[in-house]
Amino acid sequence: MANPKLYAGAKLREVRTRVGLTQKDFAAKLGVSLPYLNQMENNNRPVSTSVVLSLAQEFGLDVTELSAGDGERLVSDMREALADPVFAADMPPLADLRLAASNAPALAHAFLDLHRAYRQTHERLASLDEALGREDARARPSPWEEVRDFFHYCDNYIDAVDRAAEHFATVEGGHDNIRAAAVSKLGNAGITITFEDSDTLRNYDAQAKTLSISTRAAHESQTFQLVLQVALIRQNALLEATLDLARFHSTEARAIAKIGLANYFAGAAIMPYGAFLDAATKTRHDLEQLATRFGASIEQVCHRLSTLQRPGAKGIPFFFVRVDQAGTITKRHSATRLQFARFGGACPLWNVHRAFEQPGQFLRQLAETPDGVRYISLARDVSKTGGRFGAPVRRYAIALGCEVKHAPHLVFADGLDISRVDAFEPIGISCRICERKTCHQRSVPPLERQLSVNPNTRGVLPYAVN
Repeated sequence: MANPKLYAGAKLREVRTRVGLTQKDFAAKLGVSLPYLNQMENNNRPVSTSVVLSLAQEFGLDVTELSAGDGERLVSDMREALADPVFAADMPPLADLRLAASNAPALAHAFLDLHRAYRQTHERLASLDEALGREDARARPSPWEEVRDFFHYCDNYIDAVDRAAEHFATVEGGHDNIRAAAVSKLGNAGITITFEDSDTLRNYDAQAKTLSISTRAAHESQTFQLVLQVALIRQNALLEATLDLARFHSTEARAIAKIGLANYFAGAAIMPYGAFLDAATKTRHDLEQLATRFGASIEQVCHRLSTLQRPGAKGIPFFFVRVDQAGTITKRHSATRLQFARFGGACPLWNVHRAFEQPGQFLRQLAETPDGVRYISLARDVSKTGGRFGAPVRRYAIALGCEVKHAPHLVFADGLDISRVDAFEPIGISCRICERKTCHQRSVPPLERQLSVNPNTRGVLPYAVN
C-alpha cells in the first residue's frame, strides 16, 4: 500500500518562525526552491521525504511531529461542535475540516471558542441562573475549560517544567528518595512541616512559614503534596513565566493553571522522565510495578504515562481519562487519535463505566471507534476515602489505553486475541455525532442522519437511522 501524502504546512511555518528564517533562507536550508517551499507551506504540495530528512538534520525536528500536533484534535472538536442543532445545514465534508485544521488552525480555534461562548450563554439563559445578572455578560470559556484546553493542546507535556522536575529529582534529590529531598528543600527554605489529623490535605501558611500535611492521606498523596509545595516555592519563577506565555483570559484561569503546573511538576519529579520511561519500557507498562517502584498511586502512574511526549524521546501515545459515577469526565488527555466528548458524557459502551461494578480489578477491553481505529483500554475504579469513619468516599474510575498496534509492549495485552475482528467492541465519542446506526445504548439520535419513525414497529430504538 502506498504511503499517504504528508501535508504539514502549518508545522513548516511554525518551524521557520521559531528559527527566525525568511522563506528564502529556510528553502535554502531544506534544499528546495522558494516556490516549492511556498506551495508546501500552503498545503498545495505534500512534504517530500528529502524535506523531512532535512528538517531532522538541520533543525533537529522530531519528524513524528509533522503528522501529530493539533490537526486530528481540531478536526474531532470541530465535528462535534458542528453537530450542534444550531447548525441546521449538513456537516461540511471531512476533507474541508482537515484543510481548515491544517491551513488555518487559528481560525479553527476561534470557531471553537465562538461555539463554546454560544453554548455557555445559551445554558445560562436556559437554566435561568439567578446569578446571571451579576455575572460578566461577556461570553468566554470558563476558567476551568480554558486551563483544560491549554494542557490539551500542549499534548499534556510542558517541556521546561518537566525538565526542571527531572533535574530536581535526579540531581538535587535523587528519585529514590524524593520525599526526603522535598522535606530537605522545604526545611532549607525555613519552612516547618507538621503532619496532623485533618480533613485538609495540605495547608501552607506563608506568613508563619508552616506546612501542614494530613495524616489521613495515603503515603503517596502526602509525598505528592510535599513536592507540589516545593514547586510553588522554589519554581515560582518558572511557573509564572510559563503562565505568561499561555496568556490566559482571566486571573481565575491563571490561578487554576498555576496549580495545574505545580501538580505537573510534582508528578514529573516523583516519576522523572528518563527513569520512568526506561522503567515503563522494561516492565511493559505494568502499572502496579511502576507504582511500587516510584512510590506513586495507580492514577498518578496512568496520568504520567499520558505525558511522555518529549520530542526525540517519546513514549507510547496513551489516552487517560477519569470519570465520576455520573459518567462525567473529570480528567482527560489523549496523545492518540481517540478524542473525548467535550460536550456531554463519554460513550456508555466504554469499559471505564463498568469499573464501578467490579472494584479493585483491572478491566481490559478491545475497542474500535467509528473511524476504524482499534484500541486496547484498561479501566479500574479508584475510590478515595476520607480517612475517618463517616467521611464521604469519592468514587472515580480511570482508563488508560492506546492503539492496539502497541499491544506487544503492554503487559495488560497478554492473552487478548487481537487478531479477531469480533473481539473489538464498537465505541464512539458521543451519541449525537456517532455514526453507528444500530447501537443498543444510543441515548439521542445522530444529528447527521435522517430518521424514520414507524408507529407500528418498535425495535431497540423507537426510530430507524437511515
